[in-house]
Amino acid sequence: MKKAQAAELFLRLAELNPEPEGELEWTSPYTLLVAVALSAQATDVSVNIATRKLFRVANTPDKMLALGEQGIREHIKTIGLFNTKAKNLVLMATQLIERHDGVVPADREALEQLAGVGRKTANVVLNIAFGLPTIAVDTHVFRVANRTGLAPGKTPLEVERKLAKVTPSEYLLHAHHWLILHGRYICKARAPECWRCPIVEICRYRDKRLTPPRSRTAESADRAQ
Repeated sequence: MKKAQAAELFLRLAELNPEPEGELEWTSPYTLLVAVALSAQATDVSVNIATRKLFRVANTPDKMLALGEQGIREHIKTIGLFNTKAKNLVLMATQLIERHDGVVPADREALEQLAGVGRKTANVVLNIAFGLPTIAVDTHVFRVANRTGLAPGKTPLEVERKLAKVTPSEYLLHAHHWLILHGRYICKARAPECWRCPIVEICRYRDKRLTPPRSRTAESADRAQ
């Protein structure tokens, strides 16, 4: 997609939601880091339910270590891969204390060296906690970037690099939030709701559905007539 079209796409999303926010609940860079790490293969809703209780007793690396792997597991056992994630949180807390005096670093390389932290998680923390114009490519962003033609790519890294090039600088800070929310609520994986999409004229998706599906009640009424 050309930059002029990308600019129009982001302008429309920005007009509808000028200050988009992530849906994970957090109170500090550390709790954000933990929440994002826990969100891998889990919904934000399920993570929030678990972390509301977890963060009451462990909202710093020291407290997380004191809680221990078993204690962490009990708080996050409703989340996918909770055994591995509990181990990672213990190791992550240890690494933060030993390497960074318990403070979350505002540096991509340092973040990616922490247990359970990949590029996407690092990008989210850098963007939300530290206000850097990074773009985190999750499944929603990957789908929207490819489906719309905004920044097609075969891997998340390829999509991220293309998004960084095509996104106007004034939209970079919030770009990944707009795309995530758009993918989560409108440009859905199985049934994109094109009939209410604000960027439908710009989108290159060939199989647009421009009318909403009829409800079962309406279909039943038609058959009864």
